[in-house]
Amino acid sequence: MIRSMTAYARREIKGDWGNAAWELRSVNQRYLETYIRLPEQFRSLEPVIRERLRSRLTRGKVECGLRFDANLQAQGDLILNEPLAVQLVKAANWVKMQSDEGEINPLDILRWPGVMSAGEQDLDAIAEALMDALNHAIDDFIAARESEGNALKSLIEQRLAGVSSEVSKVRAHMPDVVKWQRERLVSKLEDAEVQTDSNRLEQELVMMAQRIDVAEELDRLDAHVKETYNILKKKEAVGRRLDFMMQEFNRESNTLASKSINAEITTSAIELKVLIEQMREQIQNIE
Repeated sequence: MIRSMTAYARREIKGDWGNAAWELRSVNQRYLETYIRLPEQFRSLEPVIRERLRSRLTRGKVECGLRFDANLQAQGDLILNEPLAVQLVKAANWVKMQSDEGEINPLDILRWPGVMSAGEQDLDAIAEALMDALNHAIDDFIAARESEGNALKSLIEQRLAGVSSEVSKVRAHMPDVVKWQRERLVSKLEDAEVQTDSNRLEQELVMMAQRIDVAEELDRLDAHVKETYNILKKKEAVGRRLDFMMQEFNRESNTLASKSINAEITTSAIELKVLIEQMREQIQNIE
């Protein structure tokens, strides 16, 4: 399945503990790079999240972020640290006896760090719910990549059809090109009044035909088209294979252009370069 490296997904989750939202977005990148942003209380999940992303994605610059809003009403009952409170009261009474001034304010005792605390939420249970939501977010993310990948596949197949069409045009023109070049050579020899035997003339014609022969390049272009179609049918990531195929396409189109001695063939060679470049640009976004 062809997948794009450009995608976005968002998955929200709600519970008694509050609500949260995962966001995933990515752009094209030669390799896989992951950037994860988490609230402080869930920092310990980062290695697990990174491994989960790497197990399902192969390429792209991926950003994964979690927004978490706790439900304050779901906090546990207040807990009084009685031993610490007793120590603070004794210390305050001692200070008061030494100065014989002031009063002990119970609220000041309660405000002392560590005297009062709220029961913590069960972070393990929350983390489990969040990771389950992340799995669904990744599913949505991959589905978005595949949807975009199908669109890219259609565009590439259109360009491949265009390449095959231009190859057919060049094949159709080649007999006329060879005939025209033969007549042109004979005409030049006649104008120059050069006397050549038939064997020498045939040798020159054979050498000329070899210089302008593009049958091998056309066969290779046809083979590259077939191989690219086969790659597009594969289930695994194929971006790097397609990138390599574009290099091969370019090599053959450059050779074809260098051998061109006819306006129609030159036009086809230029069109081939345009089609190949359009495919290459689309392939840059394929995983």
